[in-house]
Amino acid sequence: MDLHSRYPAISDLKTRAKRRIPHFVWEYLDSATGNEATLARNRSKLDEVLLNPSVLHGEFEPSLRTTLFGHDMPLPFGIAPVGMSGLIWPGAEQTLAKAAATLGIPYGLSTVATQTPEDVAPHLGDHAWFQMYPPRDPDIRADMLARAKAAGFTALILTVDVPVASRRERQTRGGLTQPPKLTGRLIAQAARCPVWLNGIRQTGMPRMKLMDSYSNHQGSLPSNQHVGYILRTSPDWDYVKVLREAWDGPLLVKGVLQAEDAAKLEDEGVDAIWVSNHAGRQFDASPATIEALPVIRAATSLPVIFDSGIESGLDILRALALGADFVMMGRAWHYALGALGEAGPAHLADILIKDMQANMGQMGTRTLTDVPERLRATQL
Repeated sequence: MDLHSRYPAISDLKTRAKRRIPHFVWEYLDSATGNEATLARNRSKLDEVLLNPSVLHGEFEPSLRTTLFGHDMPLPFGIAPVGMSGLIWPGAEQTLAKAAATLGIPYGLSTVATQTPEDVAPHLGDHAWFQMYPPRDPDIRADMLARAKAAGFTALILTVDVPVASRRERQTRGGLTQPPKLTGRLIAQAARCPVWLNGIRQTGMPRMKLMDSYSNHQGSLPSNQHVGYILRTSPDWDYVKVLREAWDGPLLVKGVLQAEDAAKLEDEGVDAIWVSNHAGRQFDASPATIEALPVIRAATSLPVIFDSGIESGLDILRALALGADFVMMGRAWHYALGALGEAGPAHLADILIKDMQANMGQMGTRTLTDVPERLRATQL
């Protein structure tokens, strides 16, 4: 029985991953903030996006190729940065970087990953993106940028939707601290997940290694108030100007939900607008990203990247239909790792490819540029 027979959808990977990842880690990965209304809204509003089927187009194989920053890309999706990725699944950063290189898609490394840019450098492909939570200290910022550039990262992501720490109540109840400290309750949870636990024994208890290299802070902090918050600032428009001058590659700004911000960022010389509500993890009164996407698309001529709520190849097509140029996913890649280990990312990519091709066949769209023509009027 092949993997598609057992795990034909992302939901199947999620179900298996939940059994193989300790509960306190699962709550970190899978939760949002508040009552998780934004998380639910991301899903419900995507479901409202309808696409028209079209018939009598004959036999054809849809092309999933696209372009981004002048590069020909084999697929319209990539791997978004996720903090503490190596806690979710041991060795996640290296595994995902290698998978992205093999697939020819972008891989994003978080500032608060468990590995440094130097750690993942040997595994990076041509589209390595470094995500920055903005340091307050200009010397730290300059050093971080230099390290990312030297490691082979070609694009910089500035995340702007974390001006303050969010509450993340479900995550807090789970008991995770930074760095992780295994209490009796958490040890019992880990013992029920032997594959995860054996991996952690080999890699060591994950820490935010990049952040630790700039801090002498001792002791544990709540998982939503970790050392990264001690070092970072809430950026303003001047911070964007400084980064634009300091970084000579593509600069992406992540966490944009208002058209006026997108237009002003274009004026400031950034290279892409990233529409995101942090997958519901920051603000529980946020609109769904798919609601914000059309107005931002209308406000800028820059490439528009999209995330939050994507659970299928069909969801990717929905985002492309409403104006996204490229789609990034975070949680799903970690469901794949939790479910299948190193075999997970390739299988997830295959799920997405097959789902996109099947739905493009229903719509009679041979290329991704044809997809917006199939958009049906909705309530968005």
